[in-house]
Amino acid sequence: MTPAARIQASIEILDEILAGMPVEKALTNWARRSRFAGSKDRAAIRDHVFSAIRCKRTFAALGGSESGRGLMIGAVRAAGERLDELFSGARHAPSVVTAAEVGRDFDTDAERLDIPEWLWPRFQSSLGNQAASVAQALQHRAPVHLRVNLIKADVSTAVAALASEDIVAVSHPACATALEVKEGARKISQSTAYRDGLVELQDAASQAVVAALDLRPGLRVLDYCAGGGGKSLALAAHQGVKVFAHDVNPDRLRDLPSRAERAGARIELVSTAEIDRHAPFDVILADAPCSGSGSWRRAPAGKWALTEKRLMELTEIQSAILSKLSSMLTHDGVLAYTTCSMLDEENGAVVDAFLSANPAWSETFRKTWLVTNGTDGFFTAHLTR
Repeated sequence: MTPAARIQASIEILDEILAGMPVEKALTNWARRSRFAGSKDRAAIRDHVFSAIRCKRTFAALGGSESGRGLMIGAVRAAGERLDELFSGARHAPSVVTAAEVGRDFDTDAERLDIPEWLWPRFQSSLGNQAASVAQALQHRAPVHLRVNLIKADVSTAVAALASEDIVAVSHPACATALEVKEGARKISQSTAYRDGLVELQDAASQAVVAALDLRPGLRVLDYCAGGGGKSLALAAHQGVKVFAHDVNPDRLRDLPSRAERAGARIELVSTAEIDRHAPFDVILADAPCSGSGSWRRAPAGKWALTEKRLMELTEIQSAILSKLSSMLTHDGVLAYTTCSMLDEENGAVVDAFLSANPAWSETFRKTWLVTNGTDGFFTAHLTR
């Protein structure tokens, strides 16, 4: 496909997404009806689409409309490329840009920074003088991180194994097991190092959340909101720790047994009906449902789907999870409350409210990771009696 044809395909996919179709479904549907497209074409189109969603407000302003065509005109203008070469009207290319499709200046800081207008004051309240730089970071693609699986390899062994297949990875300062992939990211899933369980895809801050826990042999640890199981696998890499994984939606855990087998890790899956029977636990990691603001580079549609009402609902869910799990710990156990959010309403405010309502509890650790530090945004706090 020509660069112009890739732009036209991106326009069509974006129109479906703007009409309400989930991003991955729109991309998959296009790929199925476009068998002529090669892997490089699909990758380039995916990059176009995700960039346009991350920068929806700015690209719409630069492109003259919030449509697939407007977003891609804005993307070309933002990149400083020539519109007449890509919007030529030639075969498979988008039609020529008209005089009416003119860009405009940004009306507000929130528009310039691609943040919903209602959310911008909360961003500023939560992040202070870092709000603008955090928002700017969310306009760009996230780095690719790997976790070295210490069950099977050390860092130098993993780096060498990846390098043998032309994947260049370097240590990341957020966590001792974290690597940042500098070259060859699209080769990871087919690499021997990945297939043999030496490395797992996992953000460096997500790894650091687990590394912050004092994990010792003999401890019984519950990953309560396990999702796909990335943190469960990181927990299980600690020798002698008994790991239980639970999620309110069991389908999210369906790939965890095969991932654990590849990693050489032992994890016991626990249903909601069974969880009380396994309690109490020495450590509970609760990566609670949240806005996902810390991972909006990877899942940018969430930035535009979030509403004030949904944010309020999430904080209620988070508070309920803390109350529920506090009764499932041993007397001196640790409850690690975690989100992939950078909003204080979901982080410190939830923890402070719990501590205020439960004076027998105290906080022993609190840390926030921001996307400006080269990771996803994360928050964690350790609570104990």
